[in-house]
Amino acid sequence: MKVLFIAAGTSPAGVFALAPLATAVRNAGHEIMVAAFDELTPTIAAVGLPPVAVATDHTTESIKTLDRPGGPIEFPWSTEQELPYVGRWFGRQAAVSLDGLLKLAEVWRPDLVIGGTDAHAGPLLGAHLGVPYVRQAWDWLHFDGVERYVNEELAPELAAFDLDRLPDPDLFLDICPPSLIPPGAPPGRPMRWVPGNRQCKLEPWMYSPGPRPRVCVTLGSFRTAMPEMFDYLCALVTRLSELDAEIVVAANERAAEKLRVRFPEVRSGWAPMEYLVRTCDAIVHCGGLTALNAMAAGTPQVVVNQFEAFERSLRLLEQQGSSVVLHRGDGSPDNTFEACHKILKDDGYARQARELARELHGLPTPNDVVGDLEALARG
Repeated sequence: MKVLFIAAGTSPAGVFALAPLATAVRNAGHEIMVAAFDELTPTIAAVGLPPVAVATDHTTESIKTLDRPGGPIEFPWSTEQELPYVGRWFGRQAAVSLDGLLKLAEVWRPDLVIGGTDAHAGPLLGAHLGVPYVRQAWDWLHFDGVERYVNEELAPELAAFDLDRLPDPDLFLDICPPSLIPPGAPPGRPMRWVPGNRQCKLEPWMYSPGPRPRVCVTLGSFRTAMPEMFDYLCALVTRLSELDAEIVVAANERAAEKLRVRFPEVRSGWAPMEYLVRTCDAIVHCGGLTALNAMAAGTPQVVVNQFEAFERSLRLLEQQGSSVVLHRGDGSPDNTFEACHKILKDDGYARQARELARELHGLPTPNDVVGDLEALARG
């Protein structure tokens, strides 16, 4: 069968999340392609998957100012703006990529379409072609309320397809550990999360723990590129350096080079997270996929959250006992220091992190799910 994967968003994390399933499908003997905005195609190729650019005239940033019924899209500075922003931005990505997807399907017609959490072109394309659509969660976070804004943004495209809303997926693959799925969340077929990160030549420090406790700090490549976030990262490193621990920073090479000049005693660079996080006693981050890397490794987390929409999931993570969550407005360097200190002094966090890892590792692998996809495509 032919399976078309659709990666949405700007962050490489959206590609990393789909990579294990795409690889499993290809290893089972099927043809695959991964469609995305052109800006994501280098990341797709870097994880060994075949990319195809279905939007080349715009970036995921430039589309925010397009002349569409919804008008310009602005970053959500208040909690009330979060869901409209997510719904409209990812809805617009779907709208802009749709023509490219339709042209691709004319010459390479898929039997199955698989998209990440907010790859809303997937259900549109599946409905148009009359083929099943599968939604794969790209991280463990559950939140709802964006559908209204997606449908509003995609109103012209939905009308052209004689639809009044996006169709539901024929199958939902959920990579969240069952104990962290909120009550009332849509049921899904569980699938074990496995790493799909970009790789590099491994240095000993990336996979070998040091003589002291180790704390990793990462804000993700996308966020670290923002000047204000780089300044925040430097403030975090300055404060956390007062811990009785080794500090390492996972960052893209451009940011890491500046960090090594400013903090010569701190190891910094791009490292495949599935190796680095296993050497750590705690990790400070703000990402959904980074959290899964930590869960799989059994590493306690300090999650610096900026979005109200994630609170329901993060409260469950707190209650599970493996992590400290710094909620919106609480992620100061001082508070982060105190959270790391708490984790390093209380081995209960590590014990609960190992328990969460056991739960995650007990789920069906992407290889186990391929049979479900084959049956779905056969009808």
